[in-house]
Amino acid sequence: MSRLPLSRSALFFSSLCVATLTACAPTSTPSAAAPKANAQQASNDAPQAAPSFDSANAISLTLPIIQADRTVIGQLILKEAPGGVIARVTASEIPIGWHGMHFHVKADCGDTAFKNSGGHINPSGKEHGLRNPNGPDNADLPNIYADEEGFIDAEVFSTRIALRGGIPGRPNLLDNDGSALVIHAAEDDQVTQPIGGAGARIACAAIGG
Repeated sequence: MSRLPLSRSALFFSSLCVATLTACAPTSTPSAAAPKANAQQASNDAPQAAPSFDSANAISLTLPIIQADRTVIGQLILKEAPGGVIARVTASEIPIGWHGMHFHVKADCGDTAFKNSGGHINPSGKEHGLRNPNGPDNADLPNIYADEEGFIDAEVFSTRIALRGGIPGRPNLLDNDGSALVIHAAEDDQVTQPIGGAGARIACAAIGG
């Protein structure tokens, strides 16, 4: 076999080395790419922030409160707020003292005993009472007080209901059959089942429906 000239041998050897190095060299660097991929996955798996409360488009309702003879004795104002609903009750002709007040499942105050409004809003199935370790249910609210002239002016806040749908754990007061705010004849002890001993229903406000 004839020997190649030195210059051509050097060129052949140089080309061979380049080809070998190209074939053996890694085409990517997994260790560098992995952190980026992992970071992207972490970003996708991260909890999404809840939408901010839009006060300009918040729901607000003003509704009549009636007593058994159908007379309007006051009004209920409901206002959507971040994390819950504000309920303001102004009413007259209420017996002096403390009175239980709850949200009921249907917007029907059509009968004199207000039984058509159904029971408490309670999809969670919890026991009644703000002081109950197994409660409260979604309908439960603090007691309200009627003064010596039979007048109530109270405002309460509940984190367990909503004025629109799609909020986990908070039933919508304005669902298909609406709801009702019911005022009872006596104080709610916030423990006893099913309504804390609050007695008869003496006033009602239909909400939606």
